[in-house]
Amino acid sequence: MNFEQQKKQKVEEINAFLTEYMPEESGKESILCEAMNYSVAVGGKRIRPMLLLESYKMFGGEGRTAEPFAAALEMIHTYSLVHDDLPAMDNDMYRRGQLTTHAKYGEAMGVLAGDGLLNYAFEVMSDAVCKQGANAAKAMAILAKKAGVRGMIAGQTVDLARNGKEITKELLDYINERKTSALLCSALMAGAALAGAKEEELTVLEQVGNLVGLAFQIKDDILDVIGDEAKLGKPLHSDEKNDKNTYVSLIGIEQAEATVKEFSDRAVELLATLSCRNEFLEELLLSLVTREY
Repeated sequence: MNFEQQKKQKVEEINAFLTEYMPEESGKESILCEAMNYSVAVGGKRIRPMLLLESYKMFGGEGRTAEPFAAALEMIHTYSLVHDDLPAMDNDMYRRGQLTTHAKYGEAMGVLAGDGLLNYAFEVMSDAVCKQGANAAKAMAILAKKAGVRGMIAGQTVDLARNGKEITKELLDYINERKTSALLCSALMAGAALAGAKEEELTVLEQVGNLVGLAFQIKDDILDVIGDEAKLGKPLHSDEKNDKNTYVSLIGIEQAEATVKEFSDRAVELLATLSCRNEFLEELLLSLVTREY
């Protein structure tokens, strides 16, 4: 199978076990569970859980040990998107060509669905930690920190605070490192930690994830201006509409594209310093920064 066929098969595998970890739509709170399930089920490339699983395999991991963490990571990622789309944030009505959660269920339920996904992710991981032990606890700690108040939430906070204001490249990198890179780093690091990777190996993966995340976000900024709206599944120029600071607004498309290449080249060089390899993972990381949607 070629890369695209392998990726499609892996997405199907992730979707299959992801449903095992989502809440049943029952009880007096069934509407909340329905909104949570809708949020996760609406498309998605499943990049972050895929990275976690492939990193786990690269360091010799076998079996289904990593699956609850991959599922939890997708819940955390989805919660961030649900909240990003809210009127108080980006106020987007469509994502992946479908109504956003708040557009379908109302703003209040959008807030609660995001809350539910974040909390449920830790319910799933804590159950796994109780069964699996130290490596699992380390993986959960990585995911918690990268998604938390010094990680992804910090990036969103500074991003919102700087809307409409002048910004330096250094501050924009700070935002992107936390808002976008953090979860990619956590995927690579948590998967490796579950398989027993050494601290120095986790440090390299953190650096790789950071560079790929920065390149990924810059590519996203570029596609928001010149991408194919039908393929993206959302309107173009949403960054401009929301007065967002981006690499495109800061240095222009041409220089932004050059920066994507610079960061992705450095990530490839760093990944090559590890003693183990996963060719699919390498190709997957590169695909994130060369994508067209």
